[in-house]
Amino acid sequence: MTDRGQLVAGLIDGRVAEGYRLARAILLDDDEAEDAVQDACLNAWLKRSSLRERDRFDAWFDRILVNVCRDRLRRRKRLREITPTLESRALLAEQVSAVDQSLDTGFEALDADHRVVVLMRFWQDRTIDDIAARLDIPTGTVKSRLHYALRTMRAHLEASDGRP
Repeated sequence: MTDRGQLVAGLIDGRVAEGYRLARAILLDDDEAEDAVQDACLNAWLKRSSLRERDRFDAWFDRILVNVCRDRLRRRKRLREITPTLESRALLAEQVSAVDQSLDTGFEALDADHRVVVLMRFWQDRTIDDIAARLDIPTGTVKSRLHYALRTMRAHLEASDGRP
């Protein structure tokens, strides 16, 4: 293994746990989050030559992981449209509390782009500018996505409480 290969392998190893937490928050599924992190690690390894600056590794890896999660959410949506699974919904209802279930429903209402900015802002406590840099989008886009995502989640939470 080359020196660059060893460096990237070490950096990837250091991001697995945090990457799993991010993937789990986006995908809301333990097994799928593990698979997403493995896919992201493989993609990062294969794309290691595109990493230009070592100190930008975290943002570079997060972008790869977020894209893998987006793909999985799109695939999941297509599968759900074809064959809705009542078993998975029943299992989810058994595993989470009422509050967690309401939040999950709110997150499910968000598309991947909106979900990612909400999680990066409030779960990872990142600044708007940091999120924009990590996702390679303008700060105004991050602000807009946060606004619409929170409005959508609020509406779902109010509906689950029975409020108008």
